[in-house]
Amino acid sequence: MHTGQLLGSGRTADVYALDGSWVLRRYRDRSDTTEELAVMSYVGAFGFPVPRIGPPAEGARPTDLVLQRLTGPTLAEALPAGRLGAAEAGALLARLLRELHAIPPRVSANPEDCVLHLDLHPENVILTRGGAVVIDWSTATEGPPGLDRAMSALTLARIALDPASPAGAGVRALLAALLTELSDDGGVSAADLALARTRQRANPYLTARERGCLDRAVDLVIGCAP
Repeated sequence: MHTGQLLGSGRTADVYALDGSWVLRRYRDRSDTTEELAVMSYVGAFGFPVPRIGPPAEGARPTDLVLQRLTGPTLAEALPAGRLGAAEAGALLARLLRELHAIPPRVSANPEDCVLHLDLHPENVILTRGGAVVIDWSTATEGPPGLDRAMSALTLARIALDPASPAGAGVRALLAALLTELSDDGGVSAADLALARTRQRANPYLTARERGCLDRAVDLVIGCAP
């Protein structure tokens, strides 16, 4: 099929323009997106901000996703540009996690479980005119909310420790702000951090350097916690 301009590339997928309203998200090595679509539809029905799901594109691959084209910077782009500060960004991430975890589980029989994004960080939040929208639900699952909080915090700590990241200092401030906001929601426990570290260490899309800094990232999260 014909795709338009390449709008962005992540670790696992590329996003192409289809027209002014829709984009095509194409995974490089995934065989099934059924669960991702189901989760997005489910949380969207509760009012959680996700891209609208479009009709299948003619000639698209079975794993392609047609999604609403969003206009606006990511939270990762807005921070260094000074569009909002670390405290405001931390409050935003905490609010999104809190609202997501208020949604009851879709398939789990455990009432203490909730929907988890497991990759909710500044690059996966787009600031549109209508508000923040959360993208990339490929890792979503269900489980205890503390794991989701720990995954977000650990990801921010990894970025803060990356010497190649120009936003390192700002991300450290964001991490501290997020942890302060999360303290009223149960915070990030040592047990959840350990589980998050195990999950990230097993992630085949992380680089060796990113895996190598996970222990220091855990220490940073603990050190930044209020």
